[in-house]
Amino acid sequence: MRKPTWLAGLVGLTVTLLLATLAYRMPVKAAISAAANGVAFGLLPISWIVFWAIVLFRITVETGHFEVIKDSLGRLTPDPRLQALLIAFAFGGFLEGAAGFGTPVAIASTMLIGLEFTAFSASAICLLANTAPVAFGSIGIPVVTLAGTTGLPLDQLSAAVGRICTPMSLLIPVYLIAAMGGFGSLSGIWAPTLIAGMTFAVIQFLVSVYLGPHLTDILAAIATMAALVLWFRSRKTDTEEIASTAGPWTRFTCTHADGSSTGREGKNLTSHSLGRILYAWLPYALLVLCVLLWGWLPFQALLNKTDIIIHWPYLDNVVQRMPPIVSAPMPYHAVYRLSWLSASGTACMVATMLSALCLRMRLRDFVRIIGKTIDQLKLPTITVTSVIALAFLMNYCGATATLGLAFSATGRAFPFFSALLGWIGVFLTGSDTSANALFGNLQVVTANRLGFDPVLLAAANSSGGVMGKMISLQSIAIAAAATGLTQSEQAKLFRFTLKHSAFLAGIVGLIVLLYTYVIHF
Repeated sequence: MRKPTWLAGLVGLTVTLLLATLAYRMPVKAAISAAANGVAFGLLPISWIVFWAIVLFRITVETGHFEVIKDSLGRLTPDPRLQALLIAFAFGGFLEGAAGFGTPVAIASTMLIGLEFTAFSASAICLLANTAPVAFGSIGIPVVTLAGTTGLPLDQLSAAVGRICTPMSLLIPVYLIAAMGGFGSLSGIWAPTLIAGMTFAVIQFLVSVYLGPHLTDILAAIATMAALVLWFRSRKTDTEEIASTAGPWTRFTCTHADGSSTGREGKNLTSHSLGRILYAWLPYALLVLCVLLWGWLPFQALLNKTDIIIHWPYLDNVVQRMPPIVSAPMPYHAVYRLSWLSASGTACMVATMLSALCLRMRLRDFVRIIGKTIDQLKLPTITVTSVIALAFLMNYCGATATLGLAFSATGRAFPFFSALLGWIGVFLTGSDTSANALFGNLQVVTANRLGFDPVLLAAANSSGGVMGKMISLQSIAIAAAATGLTQSEQAKLFRFTLKHSAFLAGIVGLIVLLYTYVIHF
Protein backbone atom coordinates (compact mmCIF):
# COMPACT_ATOMS: atom_id res chain seq x y z
CA MET A 1 0.00 0.00 0.00
CA ARG A 2 3.12 2.21 -0.15
CA LYS A 3 2.77 3.22 3.49
CA PRO A 4 5.90 4.05 5.54
CA THR A 5 7.62 0.99 6.96
CA TRP A 6 7.28 2.29 10.54
CA LEU A 7 3.51 2.47 10.07
CA ALA A 8 3.43 -0.99 8.48
CA GLY A 9 5.38 -2.35 11.44
CA LEU A 10 3.02 -0.83 14.01
CA VAL A 11 -0.09 -2.01 12.14
CA GLY A 12 1.35 -5.51 11.81
CA LEU A 13 2.15 -5.58 15.52
CA THR A 14 -1.38 -4.45 16.41
CA VAL A 15 -2.94 -7.17 14.25
CA THR A 16 -0.64 -9.78 15.78
CA LEU A 17 -1.62 -8.68 19.30
CA LEU A 18 -5.27 -9.18 18.39
CA LEU A 19 -4.59 -12.61 16.86
CA ALA A 20 -2.47 -13.70 19.81
CA THR A 21 -5.04 -12.73 22.43
CA LEU A 22 -8.28 -13.54 20.58
CA ALA A 23 -7.41 -16.44 18.26
CA TYR A 24 -4.60 -18.12 20.23
CA ARG A 25 -6.07 -17.08 23.62
CA MET A 26 -2.75 -15.85 24.95
CA PRO A 27 -3.12 -13.85 28.18
CA VAL A 28 -2.96 -10.13 27.45
CA LYS A 29 -0.19 -9.58 29.99
CA ALA A 30 1.96 -12.32 28.43
CA ALA A 31 1.30 -11.02 24.90
CA ILE A 32 2.36 -7.49 25.78
CA SER A 33 5.41 -8.87 27.58
CA ALA A 34 6.42 -10.91 24.50
CA ALA A 35 6.16 -7.81 22.32
CA ALA A 36 8.20 -5.81 24.83
CA ASN A 37 10.87 -8.52 24.77
CA GLY A 38 11.09 -8.06 21.01
CA VAL A 39 11.37 -4.29 21.39
CA ALA A 40 14.29 -4.74 23.78
CA PHE A 41 16.07 -7.03 21.31
CA GLY A 42 15.39 -4.53 18.52
CA LEU A 43 17.10 -1.77 20.49
CA LEU A 44 20.06 -3.86 21.64
CA PRO A 45 21.81 -5.38 19.76
CA ILE A 46 20.13 -4.44 16.43
CA SER A 47 19.60 -0.66 16.47
CA TRP A 48 22.76 -0.22 18.55
CA ILE A 49 24.86 -1.55 15.66
CA VAL A 50 23.12 0.55 13.01
CA PHE A 51 23.49 3.74 15.05
CA TRP A 52 27.26 3.52 15.47
CA ALA A 53 27.82 2.29 11.91
CA ILE A 54 26.19 5.46 10.60
CA VAL A 55 28.03 7.71 13.07
CA LEU A 56 31.31 6.16 11.88
CA PHE A 57 30.42 6.85 8.27
CA ARG A 58 29.41 10.45 9.03
CA ILE A 59 32.76 11.04 10.75
CA THR A 60 34.69 9.93 7.66
CA VAL A 61 32.51 12.14 5.47
CA GLU A 62 32.67 15.29 7.59
CA THR A 63 36.43 15.05 8.05
CA GLY A 64 36.87 14.73 4.28
CA HIS A 65 38.49 11.31 4.48
CA PHE A 66 35.73 9.48 2.65
CA GLU A 67 36.69 11.35 -0.51
CA VAL A 68 40.13 9.75 -0.20
CA ILE A 69 38.55 6.33 0.40
CA LYS A 70 36.35 6.83 -2.63
CA ASP A 71 39.27 7.82 -4.81
CA SER A 72 41.36 4.88 -3.61
CA LEU A 73 38.57 2.47 -4.51
CA GLY A 74 38.06 4.27 -7.80
CA ARG A 75 41.73 3.74 -8.59
CA LEU A 76 41.41 0.03 -7.82
CA THR A 77 38.47 -0.06 -10.21
CA PRO A 78 36.24 2.76 -11.47
CA ASP A 79 33.71 0.15 -12.61
CA PRO A 80 30.59 0.35 -10.39
CA ARG A 81 29.89 -3.36 -10.89
CA LEU A 82 33.27 -4.37 -9.52
CA GLN A 83 33.03 -1.80 -6.72
CA ALA A 84 29.77 -3.49 -5.71
CA LEU A 85 31.41 -6.92 -5.74
CA LEU A 86 34.33 -5.71 -3.63
CA ILE A 87 32.31 -3.75 -1.07
CA ALA A 88 28.86 -5.36 -0.90
CA PHE A 89 29.80 -9.00 -1.53
CA ALA A 90 33.39 -9.41 -0.28
CA PHE A 91 33.74 -6.73 2.43
CA GLY A 92 30.08 -7.18 3.39
CA GLY A 93 30.72 -10.91 3.77
CA PHE A 94 33.59 -10.13 6.13
CA LEU A 95 31.38 -7.86 8.24
CA GLU A 96 28.65 -10.52 8.32
CA GLY A 97 31.12 -13.13 9.51
CA ALA A 98 32.61 -10.85 12.13
CA ALA A 99 29.53 -9.05 13.44
CA GLY A 100 26.28 -9.78 11.60
CA PHE A 101 22.95 -8.38 12.89
CA GLY A 102 22.64 -5.81 10.10
CA THR A 103 26.23 -4.55 10.23
CA PRO A 104 27.13 -5.39 6.59
CA VAL A 105 24.02 -3.75 5.16
CA ALA A 106 24.47 -0.62 7.29
CA ILE A 107 28.18 -0.15 6.58
CA ALA A 108 28.50 -1.41 3.01
CA SER A 109 25.48 0.59 1.82
CA THR A 110 26.86 3.82 3.29
CA MET A 111 30.18 3.12 1.57
CA LEU A 112 28.40 2.67 -1.77
CA ILE A 113 26.48 5.90 -1.16
CA GLY A 114 29.84 7.60 -0.69
CA LEU A 115 30.91 6.19 -4.06
CA GLU A 116 27.99 8.01 -5.68
CA PHE A 117 25.58 5.08 -5.85
CA THR A 118 21.93 6.03 -5.49
CA ALA A 119 20.20 5.21 -2.21
CA PHE A 120 17.97 2.58 -3.83
CA SER A 121 20.71 0.83 -5.77
CA ALA A 122 23.08 0.79 -2.77
CA SER A 123 20.35 -0.75 -0.60
CA ALA A 124 19.28 -3.31 -3.21
CA ILE A 125 22.86 -4.38 -3.97
CA CYS A 126 23.75 -4.86 -0.31
CA LEU A 127 20.57 -6.80 0.47
CA LEU A 128 21.15 -9.13 -2.48
CA ALA A 129 24.83 -9.57 -1.61
CA ASN A 130 24.13 -10.25 2.07
CA THR A 131 22.91 -13.79 1.43
CA ALA A 132 25.90 -16.07 0.85
CA PRO A 133 27.53 -15.44 4.26
CA VAL A 134 24.46 -15.24 6.52
CA ALA A 135 24.37 -18.90 7.62
CA PHE A 136 27.84 -18.52 9.17
CA GLY A 137 27.43 -14.93 10.36
CA SER A 138 28.55 -13.50 13.68
CA ILE A 139 31.39 -16.00 14.14
CA GLY A 140 29.11 -18.93 13.23
CA ILE A 141 26.36 -18.16 15.76
CA PRO A 142 23.44 -19.43 13.57
CA VAL A 143 25.00 -22.90 13.23
CA VAL A 144 26.07 -22.96 16.89
CA THR A 145 22.49 -22.06 17.87
CA LEU A 146 21.15 -24.77 15.57
CA ALA A 147 23.38 -27.35 17.23
CA GLY A 148 22.33 -26.18 20.67
CA THR A 149 18.59 -26.32 19.98
CA THR A 150 18.63 -29.65 18.11
CA GLY A 151 21.35 -31.56 19.99
CA LEU A 152 22.96 -32.53 16.68
CA PRO A 153 26.79 -32.52 16.30
CA LEU A 154 28.13 -29.07 15.47
CA ASP A 155 30.72 -30.35 12.98
CA GLN A 156 28.12 -32.31 11.02
CA LEU A 157 25.73 -29.36 10.88
CA SER A 158 28.53 -27.02 9.80
CA ALA A 159 29.52 -29.37 6.97
CA ALA A 160 25.91 -29.83 5.85
CA VAL A 161 25.20 -26.08 5.81
CA GLY A 162 28.44 -25.54 3.90
CA ARG A 163 27.52 -28.12 1.26
CA ILE A 164 24.12 -26.52 0.71
CA CYS A 165 25.41 -22.92 0.69
CA THR A 166 28.43 -23.52 -1.56
CA PRO A 167 26.44 -23.63 -4.85
CA MET A 168 24.57 -20.48 -3.80
CA SER A 169 27.80 -18.65 -2.94
CA LEU A 170 29.10 -19.50 -6.38
CA LEU A 171 25.92 -18.15 -7.96
CA ILE A 172 25.34 -14.94 -5.96
CA PRO A 173 27.97 -12.63 -7.60
CA VAL A 174 26.72 -13.46 -11.09
CA TYR A 175 23.10 -13.22 -9.94
CA LEU A 176 23.77 -9.87 -8.24
CA ILE A 177 25.15 -8.25 -11.38
CA ALA A 178 22.44 -9.73 -13.62
CA ALA A 179 19.56 -8.92 -11.23
CA MET A 180 20.50 -5.24 -11.13
CA GLY A 181 21.35 -4.69 -14.79
CA GLY A 182 20.48 -7.78 -16.83
CA PHE A 183 22.82 -10.48 -18.12
CA GLY A 184 24.25 -8.03 -20.64
CA SER A 185 25.85 -6.10 -17.78
CA LEU A 186 28.15 -9.08 -17.15
CA SER A 187 29.96 -8.27 -20.37
CA GLY A 188 33.62 -7.56 -19.71
CA ILE A 189 33.57 -8.69 -16.06
CA TRP A 190 32.81 -12.40 -16.30
CA ALA A 191 36.30 -13.29 -15.06
CA PRO A 192 36.35 -11.25 -11.80
CA THR A 193 32.71 -12.11 -11.09
CA LEU A 194 33.42 -15.84 -11.37
CA ILE A 195 36.65 -15.41 -9.40
CA ALA A 196 34.70 -13.76 -6.57
CA GLY A 197 32.07 -16.49 -6.49
CA MET A 198 34.48 -19.40 -6.82
CA THR A 199 36.89 -18.07 -4.20
CA PHE A 200 34.18 -17.45 -1.64
CA ALA A 201 32.43 -20.77 -2.36
CA VAL A 202 35.57 -22.94 -2.24
CA ILE A 203 36.89 -21.41 0.99
CA GLN A 204 33.42 -21.49 2.55
CA PHE A 205 33.13 -25.20 1.71
CA LEU A 206 36.60 -26.16 2.95
CA VAL A 207 36.42 -24.22 6.20
CA SER A 208 32.85 -25.27 7.08
CA VAL A 209 33.59 -28.95 6.39
CA TYR A 210 37.06 -29.26 7.89
CA LEU A 211 37.38 -26.46 10.47
CA GLY A 212 33.85 -25.67 11.62
CA PRO A 213 31.50 -22.66 11.41
CA HIS A 214 33.34 -19.99 13.40
CA LEU A 215 35.79 -18.62 10.82
CA THR A 216 34.00 -19.67 7.64
CA ASP A 217 32.81 -16.24 6.49
CA ILE A 218 35.85 -14.33 7.68
CA LEU A 219 38.36 -16.51 5.84
CA ALA A 220 36.18 -16.78 2.72
CA ALA A 221 35.68 -13.00 2.57
CA ILE A 222 39.36 -12.17 3.12
CA ALA A 223 40.34 -14.59 0.35
CA THR A 224 37.73 -13.06 -1.96
CA MET A 225 38.89 -9.49 -1.30
CA ALA A 226 42.49 -10.52 -1.94
CA ALA A 227 41.54 -12.28 -5.18
CA LEU A 228 39.60 -9.26 -6.44
CA VAL A 229 42.35 -6.78 -5.55
CA LEU A 230 44.91 -8.95 -7.38
CA TRP A 231 42.64 -8.96 -10.40
CA PHE A 232 42.21 -5.18 -10.27
CA ARG A 233 45.98 -4.68 -10.05
CA SER A 234 46.58 -6.98 -13.00
CA ARG A 235 44.68 -4.78 -15.43
CA LYS A 236 43.22 -1.32 -15.83
CA THR A 237 39.71 -0.51 -16.97
CA ASP A 238 39.19 2.82 -18.68
CA THR A 239 36.00 4.87 -18.66
CA GLU A 240 35.06 4.11 -22.25
CA GLU A 241 35.27 0.37 -21.67
CA ILE A 242 33.03 0.70 -18.60
CA ALA A 243 30.46 2.71 -20.51
CA SER A 244 30.34 0.09 -23.28
CA THR A 245 30.05 -2.94 -20.99
CA ALA A 246 28.34 -1.81 -17.77
CA GLY A 247 25.15 -0.88 -19.59
CA PRO A 248 22.28 -0.27 -17.15
CA TRP A 249 24.68 -0.30 -14.20
CA THR A 250 25.85 3.21 -15.07
CA ARG A 251 22.49 4.58 -13.94
CA PHE A 252 23.09 3.37 -10.39
CA THR A 253 25.61 6.12 -9.69
CA CYS A 254 24.65 9.74 -9.14
CA THR A 255 25.85 12.20 -11.72
CA HIS A 256 26.79 15.83 -11.13
CA ALA A 257 25.49 18.84 -12.98
CA ASP A 258 28.30 18.67 -15.52
CA GLY A 259 27.52 15.02 -16.25
CA SER A 260 30.52 13.67 -14.35
CA SER A 261 30.45 11.11 -11.57
CA THR A 262 33.18 11.19 -8.98
CA GLY A 263 32.88 7.53 -8.19
CA ARG A 264 33.04 6.41 -11.81
CA GLU A 265 35.01 8.82 -13.99
CA GLY A 266 38.74 8.42 -13.71
CA LYS A 267 39.34 12.03 -14.77
CA ASN A 268 37.83 13.29 -11.48
CA LEU A 269 39.95 11.10 -9.24
CA THR A 270 42.62 12.80 -7.19
CA SER A 271 46.03 11.27 -6.62
CA HIS A 272 46.76 10.69 -2.93
CA SER A 273 49.87 9.48 -1.18
CA LEU A 274 49.86 5.99 0.29
CA GLY A 275 50.09 7.47 3.77
CA ARG A 276 47.01 9.59 3.29
CA ILE A 277 45.07 6.66 1.86
CA LEU A 278 45.96 4.48 4.83
CA TYR A 279 45.04 7.31 7.21
CA ALA A 280 41.65 7.70 5.50
CA TRP A 281 40.97 3.97 5.79
CA LEU A 282 41.91 4.04 9.49
CA PRO A 283 38.29 4.19 10.79
CA TYR A 284 37.34 1.02 8.92
CA ALA A 285 40.60 -0.65 9.93
CA LEU A 286 39.75 0.16 13.56
CA LEU A 287 36.25 -1.19 12.98
CA VAL A 288 37.62 -4.50 11.68
CA LEU A 289 40.10 -4.77 14.56
CA CYS A 290 37.45 -4.02 17.19
CA VAL A 291 34.95 -6.45 15.67
CA LEU A 292 37.59 -9.19 15.54
CA LEU A 293 38.66 -8.42 19.11
CA TRP A 294 35.05 -8.60 20.31
CA GLY A 295 34.70 -11.94 18.51
CA TRP A 296 37.92 -13.40 19.99
CA LEU A 297 36.66 -16.01 22.43
CA PRO A 298 38.91 -15.18 25.44
CA PHE A 299 38.09 -11.46 25.19
CA GLN A 300 34.46 -12.24 24.47
CA ALA A 301 34.28 -14.38 27.61
CA LEU A 302 35.69 -11.48 29.62
CA LEU A 303 33.14 -9.03 28.23
CA ASN A 304 30.29 -11.50 28.71
CA LYS A 305 30.87 -11.29 32.45
CA THR A 306 29.34 -7.81 32.34
CA ASP A 307 26.13 -9.05 30.70
CA ILE A 308 22.92 -8.62 32.66
CA ILE A 309 20.63 -11.65 32.46
CA ILE A 310 16.94 -10.76 32.64
CA HIS A 311 14.34 -13.51 32.99
CA TRP A 312 11.67 -11.62 31.13
CA PRO A 313 8.73 -10.91 33.48
CA TYR A 314 5.32 -12.46 32.73
CA LEU A 315 6.86 -14.46 29.85
CA ASP A 316 9.82 -16.62 30.90
CA ASN A 317 8.60 -20.23 31.25
CA VAL A 318 4.97 -19.08 31.03
CA VAL A 319 4.41 -20.67 27.61
CA GLN A 320 4.59 -24.45 27.31
CA ARG A 321 6.03 -25.86 24.05
CA MET A 322 4.31 -29.08 23.08
CA PRO A 323 4.87 -31.98 20.64
CA PRO A 324 5.27 -32.19 17.70
CA ILE A 325 7.10 -28.85 17.79
CA VAL A 326 9.39 -30.42 20.38
CA SER A 327 9.95 -34.05 21.29
CA ALA A 328 8.56 -33.63 24.83
CA PRO A 329 6.67 -30.86 26.66
CA MET A 330 9.00 -28.16 27.87
CA PRO A 331 8.74 -24.54 29.01
CA TYR A 332 9.55 -21.81 26.50
CA HIS A 333 12.31 -19.70 28.02
CA ALA A 334 12.36 -15.91 27.63
CA VAL A 335 15.76 -14.75 28.82
CA TYR A 336 17.01 -11.36 27.63
CA ARG A 337 20.76 -10.84 27.68
CA LEU A 338 21.59 -7.16 28.15
CA SER A 339 24.99 -7.29 26.45
CA TRP A 340 25.82 -3.64 26.92
CA LEU A 341 29.58 -4.19 26.68
CA SER A 342 29.91 -7.43 24.71
CA ALA A 343 27.50 -6.46 21.91
CA SER A 344 28.85 -5.99 18.38
CA GLY A 345 27.42 -2.49 18.41
CA THR A 346 29.70 -1.61 21.31
CA ALA A 347 32.66 -2.71 19.20
CA CYS A 348 31.42 -0.28 16.53
CA MET A 349 31.08 2.42 19.20
CA VAL A 350 34.65 1.96 20.39
CA ALA A 351 35.92 2.01 16.80
CA THR A 352 33.91 5.18 16.16
CA MET A 353 35.28 6.98 19.22
CA LEU A 354 38.84 5.95 18.41
CA SER A 355 38.31 7.16 14.84
CA ALA A 356 37.09 10.55 16.04
CA LEU A 357 40.24 10.87 18.16
CA CYS A 358 42.60 9.70 15.42
CA LEU A 359 41.00 11.98 12.83
CA ARG A 360 41.20 14.87 15.33
CA MET A 361 37.52 15.68 15.29
CA ARG A 362 36.37 18.33 17.73
CA LEU A 363 34.10 17.16 20.54
CA ARG A 364 31.27 19.51 19.60
CA ASP A 365 31.32 18.20 16.02
CA PHE A 366 31.23 14.64 17.29
CA VAL A 367 28.24 15.44 19.52
CA ARG A 368 26.53 17.20 16.60
CA ILE A 369 26.94 14.09 14.41
CA ILE A 370 25.44 11.92 17.15
CA GLY A 371 22.45 14.28 17.38
CA LYS A 372 21.90 14.20 13.60
CA THR A 373 22.11 10.41 13.58
CA ILE A 374 19.57 10.11 16.38
CA ASP A 375 17.20 12.31 14.40
CA GLN A 376 17.80 10.25 11.24
CA LEU A 377 17.07 6.95 12.99
CA LYS A 378 13.91 7.85 14.93
CA LEU A 379 11.40 6.33 12.50
CA PRO A 380 13.60 3.44 11.28
CA THR A 381 14.08 2.40 14.91
CA ILE A 382 10.30 2.26 15.35
CA THR A 383 10.18 -0.04 12.33
CA VAL A 384 12.93 -2.35 13.57
CA THR A 385 11.54 -2.67 17.09
CA SER A 386 7.92 -3.15 16.01
CA VAL A 387 8.80 -5.86 13.49
CA ILE A 388 10.93 -7.79 15.98
CA ALA A 389 8.17 -7.38 18.58
CA LEU A 390 5.78 -8.88 16.02
CA ALA A 391 8.14 -11.83 15.45
CA PHE A 392 8.60 -12.50 19.18
CA LEU A 393 4.85 -12.38 19.72
CA MET A 394 4.23 -14.81 16.85
CA ASN A 395 6.80 -17.18 18.37
CA TYR A 396 5.37 -17.18 21.89
CA CYS A 397 1.68 -17.26 20.99
CA GLY A 398 2.17 -20.26 18.69
CA ALA A 399 1.46 -18.63 15.32
CA THR A 400 4.91 -19.39 13.94
CA ALA A 401 4.60 -23.01 15.08
CA THR A 402 1.33 -23.20 13.13
CA LEU A 403 3.21 -22.26 9.97
CA GLY A 404 5.85 -24.86 10.73
CA LEU A 405 3.30 -27.63 11.21
CA ALA A 406 1.61 -26.69 7.94
CA PHE A 407 4.88 -27.21 6.11
CA SER A 408 5.60 -30.48 7.89
CA ALA A 409 2.37 -31.89 6.46
CA THR A 410 3.89 -31.89 2.94
CA GLY A 411 5.27 -35.42 3.39
CA ARG A 412 7.89 -36.62 0.91
CA ALA A 413 8.24 -33.09 -0.50
CA PHE A 414 9.19 -31.77 2.92
CA PRO A 415 12.94 -31.46 2.11
CA PHE A 416 12.01 -28.75 -0.39
CA PHE A 417 9.68 -27.01 2.03
CA SER A 418 12.12 -27.32 4.93
CA ALA A 419 14.25 -24.68 3.19
CA LEU A 420 11.16 -22.49 2.72
CA LEU A 421 10.36 -22.91 6.41
CA GLY A 422 13.75 -21.41 7.27
CA TRP A 423 13.09 -18.68 4.69
CA ILE A 424 9.83 -17.71 6.42
CA GLY A 425 11.54 -17.87 9.81
CA VAL A 426 14.17 -15.31 8.79
CA PHE A 427 11.55 -13.13 7.10
CA LEU A 428 9.60 -13.04 10.37
CA THR A 429 12.52 -12.60 12.76
CA GLY A 430 15.18 -10.93 10.60
CA SER A 431 17.76 -13.38 11.94
CA ASP A 432 19.00 -16.78 10.78
CA THR A 433 19.97 -17.43 14.39
CA SER A 434 16.41 -16.80 15.57
CA ALA A 435 14.94 -18.89 12.75
CA ASN A 436 17.20 -21.80 13.71
CA ALA A 437 16.18 -21.50 17.34
CA LEU A 438 12.55 -21.33 16.26
CA PHE A 439 12.29 -24.14 13.70
CA GLY A 440 15.47 -26.20 14.15
CA ASN A 441 13.97 -28.79 16.45
CA LEU A 442 10.78 -28.98 14.38
CA GLN A 443 12.93 -29.90 11.38
CA VAL A 444 14.60 -32.70 13.35
CA VAL A 445 11.31 -34.07 14.73
CA THR A 446 9.71 -34.03 11.27
CA ALA A 447 12.79 -35.58 9.64
CA ASN A 448 12.76 -38.47 12.10
CA ARG A 449 9.03 -38.95 11.65
CA LEU A 450 9.29 -39.02 7.83
CA GLY A 451 12.56 -40.96 7.65
CA PHE A 452 14.86 -38.16 6.41
CA ASP A 453 18.35 -37.21 7.55
CA PRO A 454 17.82 -34.82 10.50
CA VAL A 455 21.22 -33.16 9.97
CA LEU A 456 20.36 -32.33 6.36
CA LEU A 457 16.94 -30.87 7.14
CA ALA A 458 18.22 -28.88 10.11
CA ALA A 459 20.92 -27.50 7.81
CA ALA A 460 18.25 -26.75 5.19
CA ASN A 461 16.48 -24.55 7.73
CA SER A 462 19.61 -22.40 8.13
CA SER A 463 20.53 -22.42 4.43
CA GLY A 464 17.05 -21.56 3.19
CA GLY A 465 16.79 -18.91 5.85
CA VAL A 466 19.59 -16.82 4.40
CA MET A 467 17.41 -15.98 1.40
CA GLY A 468 14.81 -14.46 3.71
CA LYS A 469 17.27 -11.88 4.99
CA MET A 470 16.76 -9.53 2.04
CA ILE A 471 12.97 -9.32 2.58
CA SER A 472 13.06 -9.01 6.35
CA LEU A 473 11.54 -5.65 7.26
CA GLN A 474 14.30 -5.35 9.81
CA SER A 475 16.92 -5.50 7.03
CA ILE A 476 14.97 -3.10 4.84
CA ALA A 477 14.63 -0.69 7.77
CA ILE A 478 18.38 -0.86 8.36
CA ALA A 479 19.07 -0.17 4.67
CA ALA A 480 16.59 2.71 4.69
CA ALA A 481 18.16 4.22 7.79
CA ALA A 482 21.68 3.94 6.40
CA THR A 483 20.94 5.34 2.95
CA GLY A 484 18.05 7.71 3.57
CA LEU A 485 15.54 5.92 1.34
CA THR A 486 12.27 7.72 0.72
CA GLN A 487 8.95 6.14 1.62
CA SER A 488 8.18 5.16 -1.99
CA GLU A 489 11.71 3.75 -2.41
CA GLN A 490 11.26 1.52 0.64
CA ALA A 491 8.10 0.01 -0.87
CA LYS A 492 9.88 -0.40 -4.20
CA LEU A 493 12.84 -2.05 -2.48
CA PHE A 494 10.60 -4.65 -0.79
CA ARG A 495 8.87 -5.48 -4.07
CA PHE A 496 12.25 -5.77 -5.79
CA THR A 497 13.84 -8.07 -3.20
CA LEU A 498 10.72 -10.24 -2.72
CA LYS A 499 10.85 -11.82 -6.18
CA HIS A 500 14.58 -12.52 -5.96
CA SER A 501 14.25 -13.85 -2.41
CA ALA A 502 11.49 -16.32 -3.35
CA PHE A 503 13.37 -17.50 -6.45
CA LEU A 504 16.65 -18.09 -4.59
CA ALA A 505 14.86 -19.83 -1.70
CA GLY A 506 13.30 -22.16 -4.26
CA ILE A 507 16.77 -22.99 -5.62
CA VAL A 508 17.96 -23.86 -2.11
CA GLY A 509 14.93 -26.14 -1.75
CA LEU A 510 15.85 -27.92 -4.98
CA ILE A 511 19.44 -28.36 -3.76
CA VAL A 512 18.12 -29.97 -0.56
CA LEU A 513 15.90 -32.29 -2.63
CA LEU A 514 18.96 -33.23 -4.68
CA TYR A 515 20.93 -34.08 -1.54
CA THR A 516 17.98 -36.03 -0.17
CA TYR A 517 17.17 -38.27 -3.12
CA VAL A 518 20.21 -38.20 -5.44
CA ILE A 519 23.44 -37.18 -3.68
CA HIS A 520 23.88 -38.52 -0.16
CA PHE A 521 26.57 -37.20 2.17
